[in-house]
Amino acid sequence: MTNAPLRYPFGDAPAAGTVTPISEGILWVRIPLPMRLDHVNCYALRDADGWTIVDTGFDTSKTRAIWADVIATHMGDAPLARVLVTHHHPDHIGLAGWMVATYGAELLTTRTAYLMARMLLLDEQEKAPNETLAFWRSAGMDAKIYSRRASERPFNMADVVHPLPLGYRRLQEGQTLTLAGQSWHIRMGNGHAPEHATLWSDDGKIVLGGDQLIASISPNIGVHATEPEADPLAEWLEACERLQAFATDDQIVLSGHKLPFTGLPTRMRQLIDNHHSALTRLEKFLATPRTAVECFPNLFKRPIGDGEYGLAMVESMAHVNHLFHAGRITRSPRDDGAYLWQSKA
Repeated sequence: MTNAPLRYPFGDAPAAGTVTPISEGILWVRIPLPMRLDHVNCYALRDADGWTIVDTGFDTSKTRAIWADVIATHMGDAPLARVLVTHHHPDHIGLAGWMVATYGAELLTTRTAYLMARMLLLDEQEKAPNETLAFWRSAGMDAKIYSRRASERPFNMADVVHPLPLGYRRLQEGQTLTLAGQSWHIRMGNGHAPEHATLWSDDGKIVLGGDQLIASISPNIGVHATEPEADPLAEWLEACERLQAFATDDQIVLSGHKLPFTGLPTRMRQLIDNHHSALTRLEKFLATPRTAVECFPNLFKRPIGDGEYGLAMVESMAHVNHLFHAGRITRSPRDDGAYLWQSKA
């Protein structure tokens, strides 16, 4: 494995809603998001029978209008045949059902992504349920933030994701697909989202990395109330170790956020080393018992604002859970329901 630095062959980020050619038959479509991470990268690949769109953005009137214009202006010479979703998060699957219903596209995704999205679409809540409240308390959520969020309507998947079709085509580890005139190998990531599909071109030139492979930010790895004892960080590290065997310096990685890049072997090592370093640092920090929220300064080394608080909390829980399951720290419940985590003497 080599040490080529990361490079960004397409320069600065294009404006939201614009289309950038990547290579023959592959387009990069940058879709806006109404949040701090203000975009998602989507891609369109041309084949003899039509186009395949990879990931979609949220289901909003603005995003629908952008896609309608892109499809009419840049893809009008052939039908939209497929929409391929790398994982179940709403910024990636939000408009998949709309594309199926509007254009007659076929939905391709992993079984876990499909089932997770279908389940979450049905789980509309007007207030946070008791299990979520207990999870927030276990993390040591700030009392003012807890009080406010407990009284608010929580985010619901159905707010930004169009209903999904009854049927889909399953993507599995080891499959190949023909897109843009060549074969792509499907390899599964994990940790950021379960059974996250990545696609690697047979000619070794391009990787569709979704949120598994991103250059300048580390994908969020979180523990949630639905599986509070989970260890997604172990799954993330395993996936990174496994996928780095296929990485080469020259592959252009088309990721779900930020810029396409080369230098994937270097980035894979960074993704692995950064978390190992964070775990070592956190274990030392927990010589004094602390809640997961009290670990923010050690893990993130910057102030955490309200817009980032939820993501920081679930990521902090992922790190303490990993150390706990590895036998490196202990935990004990506090009277208010928060866990105190502490390194072993």
